[in-house]
Amino acid sequence: QVQLVESGGGLVQAGGSLRLSCAASGRSFRGYAMGWFRQAPGKEREFVAACPWSGTPTYYGDSVKGRFTISRDIAGRTVYLQMNSLEPEGTGVYYCALDRAFSRSYYSDTEYDYWGQGTQVTVSS
Repeated sequence: QVQLVESGGGLVQAGGSLRLSCAASGRSFRGYAMGWFRQAPGKEREFVAACPWSGTPTYYGDSVKGRFTISRDIAGRTVYLQMNSLEPEGTGVYYCALDRAFSRSYYSDTEYDYWGQGTQVTVSS
């Protein structure tokens, strides 16, 4: 049973930083891909970042390029999302997701097979 658990969300002022973590358990994830998505109130889920399990290359949504960084730990069981220069528009629930095979449709939430429960990020202006 694959399980993803996010942590690190919270309240931060605009311009601040947060680092989200996603701990994966249940099996070996070699060859998988990891993504981060977010969903603001009343809006559709939005692609934030993705990478294959090797950690590179990395891909980002246009709204976060240059400010967010996706990475994973050496053991390959935790994926991080470093978020800098946060903006109020970044408020929402952030989800990590796992895809059993990295594809060129990494930006689509329908590609992902497993999801965490989400962690709330609130950016105050």
